[in-house]
Order: sequence, then C-alpha cells, then structure tokens
Amino acid sequence: MRTHKCGELNTQQLGETVSICGWVHRRRDHGGVIFIDLRDRAGLVQVVIDPDMADTFATAESVRSEYVLQITGLVRHRPEGTVNANMHSGAIEILAKDIVVLNESETPPFPVESEIEVNEELRLRYRYIDLRRTVMQEKMKVRRDVTRVLRNFLDDNEFFEIETPYLTKATPEGARDYIVPSRTHENSFFALPQSPQLYKQMLMVAGMDRYYQVVRCFRDEDLRADRQPEFTQLDIETSFMDENEIMHIMEEMIRQLFIKVIGVNLGDKFPRMTHQEAVSRYGVDRPDLRIPLELVDIAEDMKDVDFKVFSAPANDPKGRVVAMRVPNAGDLSRKDIDALTKYVSIYGARGLAYIKVNDLAAGVDGLQSPIVKFAPAEVWDSVLAKTGAQNGDLIFFGADKAGIVNEAMGALRVKLGHDLNLLQGDWKPVWVIDFPMFDWDEKSQRWNAIHHPFTAPSCSVEELVANPGAALSRAYDLVLNGTEVGGGSIRINRTSMQQTVLEILGIGEDEAREKFGFLLDALKYGAPPHGGLAFGLDRLVMLMTGSTSIRDVIAFPKTQSAACPLVSAPAVVTDEQLKELGIRLIKPAGKEKAKD
Repeated sequence: MRTHKCGELNTQQLGETVSICGWVHRRRDHGGVIFIDLRDRAGLVQVVIDPDMADTFATAESVRSEYVLQITGLVRHRPEGTVNANMHSGAIEILAKDIVVLNESETPPFPVESEIEVNEELRLRYRYIDLRRTVMQEKMKVRRDVTRVLRNFLDDNEFFEIETPYLTKATPEGARDYIVPSRTHENSFFALPQSPQLYKQMLMVAGMDRYYQVVRCFRDEDLRADRQPEFTQLDIETSFMDENEIMHIMEEMIRQLFIKVIGVNLGDKFPRMTHQEAVSRYGVDRPDLRIPLELVDIAEDMKDVDFKVFSAPANDPKGRVVAMRVPNAGDLSRKDIDALTKYVSIYGARGLAYIKVNDLAAGVDGLQSPIVKFAPAEVWDSVLAKTGAQNGDLIFFGADKAGIVNEAMGALRVKLGHDLNLLQGDWKPVWVIDFPMFDWDEKSQRWNAIHHPFTAPSCSVEELVANPGAALSRAYDLVLNGTEVGGGSIRINRTSMQQTVLEILGIGEDEAREKFGFLLDALKYGAPPHGGLAFGLDRLVMLMTGSTSIRDVIAFPKTQSAACPLVSAPAVVTDEQLKELGIRLIKPAGKEKAKD
C-alpha cells in the first residue's frame, strides 16, 4: 500500500512518485490550494493538493483530522522560504496525484497534538488515540530501544532467555497476590507471580548458569506514580558470581544502555554506599545524589537542652535529631516555611523547626528563630559548625522517632532540591549495599525480611540466630536520581541457612514445607552459589524519557485505582462462570452496614 513512511521522506526522493499512508494531522485551505500534513509513526510530511486535479481536490476538501488516507504523488522541493528545518521531511513536499480515504474518523475526544492538558482518565479511556501523539510514540520507541539493547547485551554475555510460568503458587514477596481460580482443580487456586524469583533460582540449580527474562509481574498493592498492579522487569540470575562481579557486569549493561539509547555517559564506575550511610546522610536508602543537601546528626548537642522537643528524642535510643543546612535560603518567607511544615506533616512530622543565619559574626544575636532561646549559645555554635552554615543560610531541624525523622527530612530534602533548583548534574547513579537482613515489626512482634526470604546473609547460621537484628544481607540496589531502578542479592544456596532464615521470619517447618518444599528439596541437590537482580523496565524508561509516571511509558496502564478505563476492567463475571469454578460471591464484612 505504501512505498515510504511519511517521516522518512527527504530530498533523496526528489522527483520520485511515492505512495504514503497515515492519519490527517492537519488540513489547511489556502486560497484554493489545500495542504494536508500526513502523519504516521515515522513522522510528518506535507502534501499539496492543486485544484487542477479535480477529483483529488474534491476528496481533499472532504477529509478531516484523523482520517486515514493513502496518497500517491510526486516528491518536490518546498518553495523558497517555506522549508521547515525542524522536520526530517521539512525540505520537501508531495504534490498529490491521487487520494484514497481508507477510513473516516469522528472528531476525537481530545486533540491528538495540542498544548491543552487532557485529563489522564480520559487519555486512558481512549488510549489508542493518546498513543498517536508524537510524545507518546517517542516514549514507546525508547521503550523498544531499551529492551533491544538490554537483550543484545545479555545475549552477547551468554545469558539464556528462558520463560517462567505465569500460573504459579502464592509466595510471600511483600505484597498481595492476584489469585486465579482453577476449574480443573476444584477449590484450588493459582497465583500470578510477583516475580520469577524461585523459578530462576531453580534454573541455577538446573545448571543454566546465566538466565534472563523480560517478564510481566503482578502485585495487588496500593499504587504510586512509579507502581502498577502489572509491570515489566528485566529479571536476571547468575551462577558462580559474587556480588562484586554481578554489580560490575550489570553496571556495564546500564552504562551501555544509556549511551546507546539516549547518548548519556553515566561515568566509568558507579559509587557504592552502605545502607547505613545512605539513611544517615539522606534519610532514605535511595538517595538522589544530585541534591547536595545532607542530614547532620546533632543528638549529642541536644541531650541536655531544656527544649523537650529536641532533648526527648536525643535521649531516646530509637529517636533521632538532625539538622539540614539549605544554602542561601534565608529569604524564604514565613508563608513558605508554613507550607513546608504542612508538607512534612504528611510523613508524620509534628512540626518543622528552623533557624535563619543572618550574621554569623554576631553569634546568637545573628540567628533568627523562635527556638534559639531554648538552648545556650555553645549548642548553636556547635550546630552551625557541624552544618557548615554561612550567612544567608536556612537550617531546618527534625526531631522524633528515627523512622519519622528519616522519612520527613528525606522528603523535605528532595522537595527543596527541586523547588530551589539545587540539582548538580543530570544523572547520579549509586549502588546501595549492606542492607540489614531484617527489620523488627513492633505491631506484630516479628522480624520481616528487608528484601525477600531467599537473600543470603553475610554471616554464619550461628551468628544469624544469635543476633538477627545485627545481620547484614548480601543485597544491592541500583539507585538513579533517587529512584531504585534495580535490586538484587546473592541467594541462599544451602538448606540449613534457608531453613534458619524462614524460622527467624516465623515460618515453621510445616509451613515452610508446604510453601517452599520444592525449593528446599532443590537446594539439597548441589545448588551452586548464585545471585541476581531485577531491573524495573518501566522505571528505567520513565527516567530516560523524562516522564513523571510509569503510566506514560506503558502502552495500556492501569489508573491509580488499579482499573483499566479502556476495557472497563475489572468487571463482573457471569453466574455460569462462577458456578463452573465453584465460587459463590459474598459481601466483604462491613459493606452491608456501610450501605445502610
């Protein structure tokens, strides 16, 4: 039907008769001459319809935006002064000889190319129109290129691409499973995989050595801008490689990816930072290193002050008191600070103390803040010295339980970094290593795995049992500009260690056998040392395209409520289907009462 794509035409085809197909991007009638910009995935080309071609001209008069056309015509130079240097085809135009309307179009619910902001739910309901937009097609192109480069790299490094099952068994991965009823196995259910974790470990036991898969994963959890109920990850596992070797080859893969797809050099070697250092300096385990602001511990300075807001957490083993210097921010108004106080309250902070440094040489008299009077001058001298404060700076303080301080001040750091344009550099990758194995859940009085129950500790079984809270894992996360884009670990490859970890997590022998018997059995038969990681493909593409949400780089994403407006999913099923599956629906507890 076509000899060329619209956006591929240029001066090399001058004098040729070509056939192109696409959508009417724009139609303009200029005093008897009609111009049509025709669009396909490759771009735009300008078509001229002369009134001397009566039948063709009549057809051109009838077409409207988004009509699908086939146009045959002669490629010629654009007239002098009308060349569009911003288009690949901007130096030429097509003089139409014949136009065939392949399909008409109703007026779209929103313009395909427009500066008008369109409600996201409307965009998702008509996603097939939204995806026609140039910006969306460019993002899909980047996604295609990302997947191709990653596959090529792994193929070149002797990884096998192997598919693992979608219908599997529920496993504790930190989120709820999507459950699939089985018609052939009465009263039994499959689960959609949160990840291929156990399958890829068994592939290592099987001797596959190096595995990868571009795989769909499913998690029934609350959504955020970088989360979806179904998402795509690049899943990788290797045998006979330690964490340093794995990080080295994966770092090279990501470096090549950025160079080849978007022309960005991430540097020769990514820095590494322990989990403890990341949380101490930045409040989070996924620091955005482009932002120069850091948290400074000042608990020792505040233990004996009269200000209980500071002294109470300073003397609490589970508390934390920090200061964060913001250079040249002393001109922020009280209204600005009130807005920031409201912002940190989202993260549990009960307030936001501050000091404006007006004149260092004047001592306490040069500081402006309601809290200065609550501590002696030597305390503030120490705080100013520790933070490196200068005239014109603003210092914010966080004081509470360590978790609240870290979350609130970490979020404040990022917000100020962006709001005040403090970012240094465009791309800052970092490996975060030495994560704790477990964290203690006060509410349920039990240990939880920081990563997953199959992560290897960096200590012996005896040391792990003696002090689970002190154990570090052999885990590693790759963080880019404050976003975790990949995470993995060395896995447990001995049955005794795996059973110990499950016991610490409160999973007894019978439950372990029921849930993970196949894995425990596999570890008995010569399981090699192995490890791997998974990269969030959606997150990588989101960062590389400058998008703010992974929904913008997924062809058919779900909304924030985990629904699909395009096909109106999820939806009810028929009574016949339920009967066939042996399922009877009941209202969840409390629903009836709420309705009344």
